[in-house]
Amino acid sequence: MVVVLMCAGLAAGFVAGLFGIGGGFVVVPALLLVFHFFGFDEDVVTHTAIGTSLATIIVTSLRSLQAHHKKKAVDFQIIRDWLPWLLVGVVFGLLLARFMDGASLKLIFSVGVFLMGIHFIYPVNAGMKKAFKPEMPKGVRLASIASFLGGFSALLGIGGGTIAVLVMTTCGRKIHQAVATAAGFGVIIALPGAIGFAIIGMGQEDLLPGSIGYINVIAALAVTSMSVITAPMGAKLAHALDGNKLKKIFGIYLILTSALVFYKAFA
Repeated sequence: MVVVLMCAGLAAGFVAGLFGIGGGFVVVPALLLVFHFFGFDEDVVTHTAIGTSLATIIVTSLRSLQAHHKKKAVDFQIIRDWLPWLLVGVVFGLLLARFMDGASLKLIFSVGVFLMGIHFIYPVNAGMKKAFKPEMPKGVRLASIASFLGGFSALLGIGGGTIAVLVMTTCGRKIHQAVATAAGFGVIIALPGAIGFAIIGMGQEDLLPGSIGYINVIAALAVTSMSVITAPMGAKLAHALDGNKLKKIFGIYLILTSALVFYKAFA
């Protein structure tokens, strides 16, 4: 199990650096498959996969943020502006997760991943640019987008980088700056999200061995130990390539992953 999760960590770190995401789109499906394969209790598997993914994103996003910061590509003012509203969204997402069963969370993850997969294959930026001014959202618009991003990401166990990059590039920011800044969003979302999943999982029956609430420490360490190695590699490649072909390949992966998780929700 540890070896499989370490391989997932290698992939998650690389993807995090390359696309500015936390790697949750790789980690959550891998955790679900591994936990199912080893026969852990279905009532806690999905919540544990999402909570553990958020825990790994803390390290992965920090490593990715550090790598991008060395290239002076991170806009910390955007991160400061979005921070309070992202936290509001995370809290709301945790409240929803507290009262949802595993099957419902799988369905939400499946739909979310499918939409993100479609975006990677057929980016919606071009159409959105006609409706948005070339400036970052402010006021109510900022609060709404950031709160949605925080809640959506907490429910899916992701860092929110895909949506963050979409918004920033649509509003006129360069792709490299958007990817770099999105890594900071991942840290803001994942830290309180992981703490929240640990808290709401306390006292639950049949938790996986080595778990603190809905965070499995063994899996988290296996994934993060590898992701810190490959996140800088992905970040370096992000600044060297336009990434269009890679995005389409990743989009296909996301759609296939969505179908698998959708099937697992009813299996």
